[in-house]
Amino acid sequence: MADETIAVVGAGIVGLATAREIALRRPGTRVVVLDKEHEVAAHQTGHNSGVVHAGIYYRPGSLKARLCTRGMAMLREYCRDRHLPYDECGKLVVAVTDDEVPRLQALYAKSLENGVPGLRRVGAGGIHEIEPYAVGRAALHSPRTAITDYTAIARSFARDVVDSGGEVRLGFPVTRVTRLTGGGVEVGSGDETLRADRLVLCAGLQSDSVARLADDGDEPRIVPFRGEYMTVAPSRAHMVRGLIYPVPDPRYPFLGVHFTRRVNGEVEVGPNAVLALAREGYRRFDVDVRELARLAGFPGMWRLAREHWRTGVKEVRGSLSVDAYMKAARAYVPALHAADVVRGGAGVRAQALGRDGSLVDDFVIHRAGGVTAVRNAPSPAATSSMAIAEHIADTVLDDARAT
Repeated sequence: MADETIAVVGAGIVGLATAREIALRRPGTRVVVLDKEHEVAAHQTGHNSGVVHAGIYYRPGSLKARLCTRGMAMLREYCRDRHLPYDECGKLVVAVTDDEVPRLQALYAKSLENGVPGLRRVGAGGIHEIEPYAVGRAALHSPRTAITDYTAIARSFARDVVDSGGEVRLGFPVTRVTRLTGGGVEVGSGDETLRADRLVLCAGLQSDSVARLADDGDEPRIVPFRGEYMTVAPSRAHMVRGLIYPVPDPRYPFLGVHFTRRVNGEVEVGPNAVLALAREGYRRFDVDVRELARLAGFPGMWRLAREHWRTGVKEVRGSLSVDAYMKAARAYVPALHAADVVRGGAGVRAQALGRDGSLVDDFVIHRAGGVTAVRNAPSPAATSSMAIAEHIADTVLDDARAT
């Protein structure tokens, strides 16, 4: 209907992609993006490593697996159409010890089920041909894995929303959501209000807080993990041509320290994963006492700590010591030392956590009446953003037609 209003909370890449998709599908609908920051892509999108994933890691049949492959193809076409950076520099997933080789083989089988394009197995010699300074027993080579600039893409999505007749309203921190009798919602920020027929929540690090405002329940909760990067000195950046990743540990949701070439030519090492002491705690000593109290009062946090405390200690050690940080990285590129890197930037990942202490791995998108909430959208959400937008738009617009 031409007089509909659909509001999207969150001006990160998922929220903007969703708003764009709805605006393009439903001309005449008023689409409004709301965000508390004064620029788009201020948090997870703007602190992203820029990798366009090919779908190697994800459980076959999961939303991640389905939407990553589709999203990569869509993003590639979009970047080429808009002349945005997109470099298929390729990725090596390297097994450095013999006991990692069976896990690598299992990853290969999973990747085939997910339809990862061009993936092949290589031995030690193949690793050297692709990455002359890297070492390992065996590896998977993903030639279609790429790097891009997600902030530039998010800004382009925002322009698309506006060009389609929508709005991107920044500096609008959502503090209340009221479900209206007879349908629709009212979204408030201070003295400002917006009435919408449908509401989509893509609030990233604040996804559980905003969902609670809309009476969408308390779980899963968001636990913030800070990922810190090292930047390789320009004189040594030639030692990494593309992306070099470890074989992931299936017990833990983070990939571990790896090497990433950026579209500006820099090479980063990281990230690690340490518990952030603030929801948007990009600096090591950013502390939010209320956030700490919230985490301490959630049973899932204590169960997570009991299970993964050894890993946590290791990550903290790497955070405090460049030597310790680079010790793990040098298993893959031995010629790079602590003296070859400087501390770089950091990002904060919104990790969803269940009451039982389980780390929620897949995307979680929940609809309740006229409110659709993205409760968990970790990596590869940026890669998958356009496919996630299709998925959400199918839900929102089908629901709108049914009422």
